[in-house]
Amino acid sequence: MTTTATPRKTPVKAAVASFMGSAVEYYDFFLFGSAAALIFPVIFFPSGDDAALVMSFATFGFAYIARPFGAVILGHFGDRIGRQKVLMFTLLMMGISTFIIGCLPTFEQIGWFAPGLLVLCRLMQGLSAAGEQAGASSLTLEHAPDDRRSFFTSWTLTGTQGGQILAALVFIPVVALPDDIKFTWGWRVPFWLSAVVVLVAFFIRRSLNETPEFEAAKASGDIARMPLIPLLRDHWRDVIRVICCAFIAAVSTVFGNLALAYGVEVGLAQSLTLWLVVVANIVALGTQPLFGRLADKIGRKPVFIYGALSSAVFMPFYMLSMSGDSTLLTFALAILTFSGGYAAANAVWPSFYGEMFSTRVRFSGMAIGTQLGFLMAGFAPSIVAALGGVAEGGWVVISIFTAVISLIAAVSALTARETKSVPTAELGLRAERLHADA
Repeated sequence: MTTTATPRKTPVKAAVASFMGSAVEYYDFFLFGSAAALIFPVIFFPSGDDAALVMSFATFGFAYIARPFGAVILGHFGDRIGRQKVLMFTLLMMGISTFIIGCLPTFEQIGWFAPGLLVLCRLMQGLSAAGEQAGASSLTLEHAPDDRRSFFTSWTLTGTQGGQILAALVFIPVVALPDDIKFTWGWRVPFWLSAVVVLVAFFIRRSLNETPEFEAAKASGDIARMPLIPLLRDHWRDVIRVICCAFIAAVSTVFGNLALAYGVEVGLAQSLTLWLVVVANIVALGTQPLFGRLADKIGRKPVFIYGALSSAVFMPFYMLSMSGDSTLLTFALAILTFSGGYAAANAVWPSFYGEMFSTRVRFSGMAIGTQLGFLMAGFAPSIVAALGGVAEGGWVVISIFTAVISLIAAVSALTARETKSVPTAELGLRAERLHADA
C-alpha cells in the first residue's frame, strides 16, 4: 500500500513567488492609474472637456466593479482546485489585458468607442486582480510557520509596492517626452512592456507547489463543493469585518493616483509627483516586512489600527506640503504618510484577514471581503475629484475623506479576534464550531 506524502512547507519560495506575481499584477494595475491621471484625459476623452479627468478616474474605478464578481468566481475555484492554479490564470489575464490597452485607438480615431474599449480592458484587469492578492496571501500564509505568518504574508503586499515602483519608474521618462510623442506612441510602451515581466513571473510561479494545508483538506475530503455557502453561513461576520477594514486601501489610491493630479494642479512637475510615489514605495519595501515581524510579536490588531489612524493624521500635512516651498519636506511627509503609516496596515492585512477564515473558505473569504471593500479604493479618486479634491485647497476634501475611511477601518479591526497565537490548522474553525453547536 502506498501513501501520498504531505507536501513540504516552503515559506521562502512561496513569499518570493507571491512577491513577484503581485509585483507584475500591480505594475499593470498601477500603470493604468498613472495613465488615468496624466495621459488618458487627453487621448481617450473629448479635448478641452472639463469632465475628462473625472471620467478618466472613473475608468480606473471600473476595475473595482468587476473585482467582486471575479472574487466569487476565482475564490470558488481557489478553494476547490487550489491556490496555485488560479494564480497562474490571474497572471496571464492581467498581462494580456494590459498589453491590449497599449494597442487601443484614441478618441480622435474612433470617438466614444475608445473609452468603451478602455473600460472593457480595465474590467479584465479587475477580474484578474480580484484573485491575485487573496490567492497569493492564502498560499503564503498556509506555507508559513505558525509564528511567522504575518512576516511572510507581508511580502505579498510588498510585491504590490514593487509593482507600483516599477510602474512609476517606467512612466517618469514617458511624461518627460514632448507632447507629440507622449500622447501618440510614447505612453503605449510601458503597457507593451508588461508582456516581458509577465513571462518572468509566470516561470517563477509555475514551479511553486500547492500548500500543505490545502492538500491535507483535499485528502481528507474537507473541500467544500460550493465554498460560498459555508462562507456566508459560518463566516458572514468576518466577511463584513474584512469589507470595512479593506476601506483602508483607499489611502493607497489617494496617495498614488489622486495626489498626482492634485500635485500638478498646485504647481508640482508631473515627474516630481511620480518620484514622490517611487520614493515612498521604495522605503515601504523595507518598512512593511518590519511591520509584519512586529505583528508576529504583538498581534495583528494593534499594528493594523496604528496604520489606519496614522494615515488619517499624516495625510493633511502631506497634502499641504505640496503647495509649500520645500520639496524636501514634501518628500519627508510622503515617506511618513505612506511608508511609516499606511504601510503598517498594508503589511498586516494579508495575515489579519486570512486568519479569520478556515482553509476550506479562506480564498473565497479574503477575495470577496477585500474586493467589496476595495470598491471604495477604486472610486476614491473620482469621488474626491468630483468634490473638488484636485482644485486649489482640495487638500481639505482629501484629508477628510482619508480620515473617514481610516476611522471605519480602525473601528472594524477593533471588533476582530486576535489570531497571532492560533495554529494555522485551527484558524477559522471557531466560527464553524459555533454554527455546528447551534
